[in-house]
Amino acid sequence: MASSIMSRSQGIMTGKGGSSELLQAGFTQKAFTAIVSQYPDSDVADIQEYISTSASSVIPFISNATYDALSYPMDRLSNGNALVNLAAMTNNATYRAVAEALHESIDLNRRNPEGGLWYFTYPEWSYLDGMYSLAPFNTLYAILTSTSEADINAAMDETQFQLDLLWNHTYNESTGLLVHGYDDSRTAVWADPTTGASPHVWGRSLGWYTMALVDTLALIPNSPLRYKDYLIEKFRLLASAVIDAVDPQTGGWWQLLDEPGQEGNYIESSGSAMFSYALLKGARLGYLTDTLAPKAVEVATRAQGYLTETFVVHESNGTLGYNGTVSVCSLNSSASYEYYVNQPILYNSVLGSAAYILASLEVERLSPP
Repeated sequence: MASSIMSRSQGIMTGKGGSSELLQAGFTQKAFTAIVSQYPDSDVADIQEYISTSASSVIPFISNATYDALSYPMDRLSNGNALVNLAAMTNNATYRAVAEALHESIDLNRRNPEGGLWYFTYPEWSYLDGMYSLAPFNTLYAILTSTSEADINAAMDETQFQLDLLWNHTYNESTGLLVHGYDDSRTAVWADPTTGASPHVWGRSLGWYTMALVDTLALIPNSPLRYKDYLIEKFRLLASAVIDAVDPQTGGWWQLLDEPGQEGNYIESSGSAMFSYALLKGARLGYLTDTLAPKAVEVATRAQGYLTETFVVHESNGTLGYNGTVSVCSLNSSASYEYYVNQPILYNSVLGSAAYILASLEVERLSPP
């Protein structure tokens, strides 16, 4: 799948690829970095080179922190992981400077009165989506560049604060799931008058948040334990709810998790891969209880198998395609059931295929090839 992504030149920033292009680049870098990390003794030079090419491609677009913070959604931060790692590996001044500018843009990002980061230009709106780009990068940057434990703790305080704000506003006690986002001003057409929450649980947005928890957990030091304890508590609660929300017939997850089986709803391939990855990684790293971990592995492994059978396409030219990934769903809409289930389905969206790579890598850890 990685070779197929490279053959299509996906995950390379051009400025012409739509609103999610920066996220496509950052997510591709993340998936490819996972391949290199898991198989360091294999011939992965082409994949490592592609990571560098992708990271370099975003530099003209995000090298100015002020322009960056005002012009791109929080998805921009997904590129920070590769940039800060490449800066550390190569001692390249350009990578370091761009990583610094990208990190500075967090402070320049607009916030609602509670201090929650706006996802984009929509006043007072915060999305689950942004946490995948913020939390691991903010944590990794602090660990690799900070000169004191106090600086690392300050970064973790901010990361936990942002995750917690979204949790408190979007958590549904009856399902244990989180809806797409919230409007702190409670003025959006979809906003709950009490919490500001949007009405539906969009699979991919919850997938971003779930991956943010497990990927950040994998980065943070064990001391002080309060950060790890907080993230583990939230991850366990969410993992249990995600497992309960799986479709028993297919083993995948719905486009809208709070409306299973309703007319127009369908099993969506990017969110399903994200849940499979997060559950398997969380179980592997010991973040789930002894009771929950085996169930997570069973459910997630079945899901990855379903994705392989249903959405992976063997093309005549020898490449692999990936189907069933919904296009971008925005709260800059009615946020209605009809809106979510009628957004276009994309073929070969890297937001799906990169998630599939991450899930597949975790399955391969269970039974190495």
